[in-house]
Amino acid sequence: MSQREMVILANSIKNGAYCVAGKCTDNNEWVRPVSSNMGDALSYNQVLCNNPYGSFKVKPLQKVKVGFDKPVPQINQPENFLIDSSTWTQNFKINNYELTRLLDAPDSLWGEDSAISFNAIATKQINIPQSLYLVQVENLILSKSSDDKRRAKFTYNCISYDLPVTDPMFDSLIEEEAVLQGILCISLGEVFHGSCYKIVASIF
Repeated sequence: MSQREMVILANSIKNGAYCVAGKCTDNNEWVRPVSSNMGDALSYNQVLCNNPYGSFKVKPLQKVKVGFDKPVPQINQPENFLIDSSTWTQNFKINNYELTRLLDAPDSLWGEDSAISFNAIATKQINIPQSLYLVQVENLILSKSSDDKRRAKFTYNCISYDLPVTDPMFDSLIEEEAVLQGILCISLGEVFHGSCYKIVASIF
């Protein structure tokens, strides 16, 4: 198909695989690189990108050129694109303050609940025009339970949410008490027990 340059906004780990997403620099459209027609996540080798210093795993805020074979949209994840076999290359990065120009402004994060019935999506009771949002939130509170579950509580557009977090930097954000912008990358996940759960993929 072609190469597209994207700003990486999420690279989280789930079951040993990598879930990458970002926005194209030419039109701000979301893209989720996947490894199969069914939307499977990527392997470690597939998320490596080259820069003048070597080959490294992609990180949020980097601008990366990715080769794609074709779009492979799912009804719950319409932004999926199948990667080709070409090597990813890094082309500098953006600064944190530049995230504001990439923000989305939905009325809600696919409603007020923490998950959506996949059947409701499949029968078109609920339309999913996009499964990724970058949003500015308020009252952000991060927590980690005794059984190692990571959560983010926040308010968006006067709606309260309490969602799981897959950002691999979560522990360091809590330990260092980092000053956060309150910008979150939210993803609608794959089907699990009949539902698609909302996940905080990145915290800025």
